[in-house]
Formats: sequence, structure tokens, C-alpha cells
Amino acid sequence: MSDEELEPTNDQVPFQHLSPDVILNAISDCGYVVDGTFIALNSYENRVYQVGIEGESPVVVKFYRPGRWSDEAILEEHSFSLMLAENEIPLVPPVKDEEDQTLHEYQGYRFSIFLRRGGRWPELDKRENLSWIGRFIGRIHAVGAVSSFQHRITLGIDNYGVQAYQFLLEKGFLPLELETQYRDTAEEVLQYVEQAYGRAEGFKQIRLHGDCHPGNILWTDQGPHFVDLDDCCTGPAIQDIWMLFSGSHDEMCGQLSAVLQGYCEFMPFDARELHLLEALRTLRMIHYSAWLARRWDDPAFLKNFTWFNTRPYWEEQIHVLQQQSVLINESPLEWYRV
Repeated sequence: MSDEELEPTNDQVPFQHLSPDVILNAISDCGYVVDGTFIALNSYENRVYQVGIEGESPVVVKFYRPGRWSDEAILEEHSFSLMLAENEIPLVPPVKDEEDQTLHEYQGYRFSIFLRRGGRWPELDKRENLSWIGRFIGRIHAVGAVSSFQHRITLGIDNYGVQAYQFLLEKGFLPLELETQYRDTAEEVLQYVEQAYGRAEGFKQIRLHGDCHPGNILWTDQGPHFVDLDDCCTGPAIQDIWMLFSGSHDEMCGQLSAVLQGYCEFMPFDARELHLLEALRTLRMIHYSAWLARRWDDPAFLKNFTWFNTRPYWEEQIHVLQQQSVLINESPLEWYRV
């Protein structure tokens, strides 16, 4: 199984030639009759647009960041999405063309087309909503556990933690006077992450959504549906659960119990994985900083993440990682079975 993304593109502005004409012509090349309108949607890693279609509902087109994923990895994501949809799990898979293709190319850009599905952020303060989401995550994982990815990454300490913080230091993103403190803090907290993984030893790694935060769960009158499997990966089940939690320890215990009440209707949950919750949060923090750093040549990142790579940002990162060193070693959340 491949654990790596492709090397970043040598083009410092990977989407510089993605003009309105290219966007509309790419859709037209797939047989759609565009009406000339499009709206840029909120996405930084890729470029995503809602495109108007004459006489029909608009579609959503995603242009993949050049150099990030191989074709095989993207197609594996699509296959997983379609498998979930075939099992009547509410998510938005890519549209197949007449030849059953989901990945297209136009002037060097790879892209996929999706039906437009609206929705609002879920109200996570309601127990019934958390249980509803939990049921669907359980169904996703029940399908995910059936087979394995061959071309997607496996979420782990090395790629999300060690490689990430080392990249930041090697590329000189830290102010010189903070480098040693950041290195020492990262190395200490990653030791605790290793210990947390040891306490959870024996957990099963399965195919996951991978980035199941509330922004990727849209709510309608019919309930939740899931979007954006761009970061689907192999990892522990709790990776798709912990980002739904917030607040005090007791509040998160209640949220966990509500989610698992629904989850366990379709998929057993290994309580050992509760030791991984703060460890995974820590890895996400370090990985997120490295993700921003790896994209820092993209003008969209310079424009939208002005707070990144400033001294206050790195001081705050050191502080939160120090806090994580404490939280990882505290007792895990309790699961109240109802």
C-alpha cells in the first residue's frame, strides 16, 4: 500500500492556467451544454466550481491539484464513493460518463463532475443528530472494512507527525529563535502519541472518510449527507468520529456516547481506540501546519491564510502542542452505553 502523496508539482502556481474558458470548455468536452455561468466554491487544496447547465440543474466540478495524487489514488477514492452510494449511504459520488469514467482530463488538468447537493452545517448540540450521523459513519465503516485501499495513504505517526514537523524545520518556516523550542515540543508530544498508539495496540485499520469534520457533513430536512472524500485513507475508526466533539471532558463524553449509540447499530466500536483521540488531534495539528507550508507558493494560500507563518502563529502552535502533551496522558473519554 502506498503511504505517500506524489511529490509537489514544480509549478509554483499550479492553477495559474485554469481560466474561466478552460473551466467551461472542460465541462463542455464531457458533453454538457454550459450556460456560461460558474461560481467558485470554498476550496483551497483543489479548485471547485458550480457550473450552470442549460435546461438542467448546475453541476459541481472539482479540478485536482496537480502533482498531489496519482490517477490510481483518485480512482480508488471514486470507487469507494460509488460503493458507498450503491449501499444507499447518503454522500455525493462523482458522476460517471457514458463510458463509466469518473476522472477526466482537459489541457493537463484532471477533474471530476458531481451533482449539486446543498445543505447546512449539522446542529451538533442535539443528541439525536449525533446519533443520526453516527449511524451513517457506522455504515461507511462497515463498507470500508470489507476490503483495503492499495493507493491511498495510511494515516500514521510518521507521515502525519514526524515527516510533517521535520519538513517545517528543514524548509525554514520557523523563526530561528523558535526552532529549538518547536523541535523539542514536537518530539516530546510525538513520543506521547507513540505511547497512546501502544495503549490502543490491536485496533483495526479500515478505509475511512478521513476528513469527517462538520464542514463535510451537510444537513437537509432528510438528514445528513457526506461530501469530499478527497482525503479518504486507511486508519482507525475514531478518526472519522473525534472531529465531531467539542467542549469539556464531560460534554465530549456525552457527544461520544450519542455518536456511538448510532454507530454501533451497524459497526462494532473498539474502545481501545479512545486512547487515540488526543493523539490523532495532535497529528492533525502538526500535519495542518505542514500542509499550509507545502502550499505556501500558491497565491490562494498567501491571500487566505495571512496569519500563517507569523511569529504569533508559531508561538501558539508551540503552546497548543504543549497542552496536547498533557491531554494525551489524561484518562480517555468514557463511553456511556445506553
